Amino acid sequence: MNAAGTPLGREPVSAAARDRLARPVRQSPSDVLRLGLLGVRTRRLRAALSALGISIGIATLVLVTGIPASSQRALNDQLSALGTNMLRAVSPPDQNPPVVLPASADKMAARIGPVTATGQVANTHRLVHRSDQTDPNDGLGLTVLASGDGLLPVVNGRVRTGKFLDTATDRLPTAVLGYEAASRLGVTSLPPGRQAPQILVGTKWFTVIGILDPLPLAPDLDRSVLVGWEAAKKNLAFDGHPTVVYVKAQEDAIEAVSSVLPATLYPELPGLVQVSRPSDALAAKRATNSAFSSLFLGLAGVALLVGGIGVANTMYISVLERRKEIGLRRALGANRGQIRGQFLTESVVLSLLGGVTGTVIGTLATAGYAVYEGWRPVIPLTVLGAGVGGAVVIGMLAGVYPSIRAARLTPTEALATT
Repeated sequence: MNAAGTPLGREPVSAAARDRLARPVRQSPSDVLRLGLLGVRTRRLRAALSALGISIGIATLVLVTGIPASSQRALNDQLSALGTNMLRAVSPPDQNPPVVLPASADKMAARIGPVTATGQVANTHRLVHRSDQTDPNDGLGLTVLASGDGLLPVVNGRVRTGKFLDTATDRLPTAVLGYEAASRLGVTSLPPGRQAPQILVGTKWFTVIGILDPLPLAPDLDRSVLVGWEAAKKNLAFDGHPTVVYVKAQEDAIEAVSSVLPATLYPELPGLVQVSRPSDALAAKRATNSAFSSLFLGLAGVALLVGGIGVANTMYISVLERRKEIGLRRALGANRGQIRGQFLTESVVLSLLGGVTGTVIGTLATAGYAVYEGWRPVIPLTVLGAGVGGAVVIGMLAGVYPSIRAARLTPTEALATT
């Protein structure tokens, strides 16, 4: 004992030091995460089962969104092939006086805002023959049309063999045959390396440079012989005025384009221009989109609800089984906030692991099913983000009550019930 009455070898503890010792230790984020992972590391089977529950929910979310979206894309592609965004403006053939569309009608239509592509053709009123030895009055029921360069993309056309008309061939006596026209003229192929066949249009010989596949959107072109616009002027006495204008526009504005197209092409008497009405397939496509959207919302909500209930139930049981651990930590000085943080972090970690796993499983399953069905896989990026982000939110919500219940246990209560 020294003079102050303090045992030898011990220094007196000041009031400030006692305050520092009594003050609770503030945990760093890494400490909170380490404690949250404690339950995951020590109870791996339970953690795996808990993560499995949320992963099934998130995988279901991805599946019920990705598979219908892939199916919807395939259906939309099929409906779009039916011309849901194409219009056809025609000048009536028997009108007196005739309706003469301007030579630049396709360029005038292209100035309409929602229009994405235009093309035009004109009847040259010439007969076509395979040879100059055939009946000059027998045109085989085929039509010779002057065609603009941009026609093929507008009617979703494809060249079966050879090539289509372009700026390089526009002034030359070259022709492209529709699918049925090629059959009637006996020109079914264009073997490379051989001299291209020629056909007689009016009194001029034209070289065949291409044959088209069937055109479901424009079946009249299947029975036509297409020649260059300038070549028709030069060789067939064509006056340069189109008889049919094809317009492709944005689907959501197709009705608006249809209403202004006649006045754009023939402002003098727009009522005389006949415009095809929007395809019935467009209405079916819009109804399908609406039905699929409602299905996505309902199924995704059910999947997330099931996953959240599973995590909440697992965390609640975990609190009941780990009372001894909670009581020991409280006895060693852990406050209620630290207990809440531990269990809330564990809930979020479990949900995050399940969310990532479920997102991967759902993505692979969706892609595999889509490939099996012959569809293009479609998995919206928002769904992938919602899978991971939704798992975190679910983990936080599911862990709130269990963490609060764990924090309310006093050391004596927790240790006495083990």
